[in-house]
Amino acid sequence: MSVREQAPPVPDVFDPRQYAAGVPHAAYRTLRDHHPVARQAEPEVLGWPAGPGFWAVTRHADVVRVLKDSTTYSSQLGATQIRDPDPDDLPFIRRMMLNQDPPGHGRLRRLVSRAFTPRRVDRFESVARDRARTLLAAALAGARAGDGSCDLVATVTDDYALLNLADLLGVPESDRGLLLHWTRRVIGYQDPDEAGEPLLDAAGKPVDPRSPGALRDMFGYARQLAAYKREHPADDIMTTLATDPELSGPELAMFFFLLTVAGNDTVRGAAPGGLLALAEHPEAYAGLRARPQQLGSAVEELLRWHPPVLTFRRTAVRDTDLAGQRIRAGDKVVVFHASANRDERVFTAPDRLDLSRSPNPHVSFGDGPHVCLGAHFARLQLRVLYAQTLRALPAPRLAGPPGRLVSNFINGLKSLPLQVV
Repeated sequence: MSVREQAPPVPDVFDPRQYAAGVPHAAYRTLRDHHPVARQAEPEVLGWPAGPGFWAVTRHADVVRVLKDSTTYSSQLGATQIRDPDPDDLPFIRRMMLNQDPPGHGRLRRLVSRAFTPRRVDRFESVARDRARTLLAAALAGARAGDGSCDLVATVTDDYALLNLADLLGVPESDRGLLLHWTRRVIGYQDPDEAGEPLLDAAGKPVDPRSPGALRDMFGYARQLAAYKREHPADDIMTTLATDPELSGPELAMFFFLLTVAGNDTVRGAAPGGLLALAEHPEAYAGLRARPQQLGSAVEELLRWHPPVLTFRRTAVRDTDLAGQRIRAGDKVVVFHASANRDERVFTAPDRLDLSRSPNPHVSFGDGPHVCLGAHFARLQLRVLYAQTLRALPAPRLAGPPGRLVSNFINGLKSLPLQVV
């Protein structure tokens, strides 16, 4: 019997419902060890139609190879989500920088980089620090008035991510709740708790949250906000983008969509995930309180441990080989960030939380031309939030199981009940 025949069966890592119980790290390890590029079925689930299936890429080296090689693995051909968009919607979806390949992608990235500068982001550090301190104090006050516990997602991390992003974008305070509403609808569409009642088409089928019809209200708001910023300029990203003569109106609206959703949900997913890891590892938490100078490496390790994004999809441009598998032109190729971050071929003792780990080549912000544009802003927010949490909470402990997002895309927490007093 061949080694291939002795290998265990290929586990399913597609079904978004399993992620509500936790990231399937055991299944990922089986794939890394025996099926590093494995065919996955894509059945109908949660009312969303079946697809043709895809290749799951789970080893770190292969994930990096796919992310860096945009000439072989395209973001534009089929966009970047596992599910295929409606063919009629694809031209619209391709307007977003995330769903483009070089050289068009590079042009848009350069334009938005003018606004998303480290100087502008760094100025937000003191604002973020005050915000984290205020939110944590209110959460503690509420816990003291009750049973000593609080849901850190509801009381701290959701508002922290949302308000920081709104400040950076220049969204008026009265409109900031819209950002969270749109994020939940687009990112959490697989989870009824997040998305609410789905939009249905005339045939009663769910409308893709990335489609023009589902995004009409967001784009209308983006146009209104851009017009306001041209009349009332301020030191924020939307003013910079709205007054850039090289940026078209549709491109500006797509940037607002990308920054609103990706910018919010990166920190919204990573922040409670990191705090959950610290609560589950009290010795590591105590050690970090004693050595806060390790916060830089701790942020990287917590991102490795709980990447905010689980998967991204590419489409093969031509026939190729990947880890011994023949990939055909047009095949969907999906990289699994959370698996790559636990690859024993790259990380020593990857299932151990090591806040001083170095080097730490995690792929939580991607790699290659599409590496996360807001990574600097995200790291700053996480570092500030964790620093304030270490000061405010001597020894947080889980007060119940966390609520996890039903999603094979975002590694989200809907609730994080902690005993804090």
